[in-house]
Amino acid sequence: MSKEELSFHATDISAVARSLRNQLAGHEGPPGHVEMLHMLARAAGYQNFQHFRAQQVARHRLEREPPPPPAVDFVKLAKLARYFAPDGQMLRWPSKFSHQEPCLWVLWSRLPARRTFTEAEVNAMLVAQHRFGDHALLRREMVNNGMVGRTTDCRRYWRIEREPPAEAVALIRQVAGRRA
Repeated sequence: MSKEELSFHATDISAVARSLRNQLAGHEGPPGHVEMLHMLARAAGYQNFQHFRAQQVARHRLEREPPPPPAVDFVKLAKLARYFAPDGQMLRWPSKFSHQEPCLWVLWSRLPARRTFTEAEVNAMLVAQHRFGDHALLRREMVNNGMVGRTTDCRRYWRIEREPPAEAVALIRQVAGRRA
């Protein structure tokens, strides 16, 4: 953070003046540069200059515009979309590891949120969403990727609410747009 970005602000200039007067009166001789910075920071209500600077840096970071969303690789998106039929069902399990997770996010998006399911209910939902006949693989991979949680006895399952990556969001929209 540059010097121009550290702005000094005090809500009560009178209180700052009194505090500075009292601090200078208790100080032997003229204060040095760093001592003066500490005095100014304390007069404005901070513990010391480091505290003042940390607050300014944090405020600046919070006030900044959020970073732009990551760019989506549309070539990869087109390849990923080929794993789904026009009706939205998954046609085959991707052999490439980098293609598996985005495809799982599509299935994750179709699981109802804030509900608990039995294993049979999860299986039925997954069977209806793919054509290659391995719902156990899909269920296991969703659990391994932290998209679905389950009890230790595997009797109860639930969707874990997370923000999908930008690539997965684009794929979810692409596949949903073809279903409509």
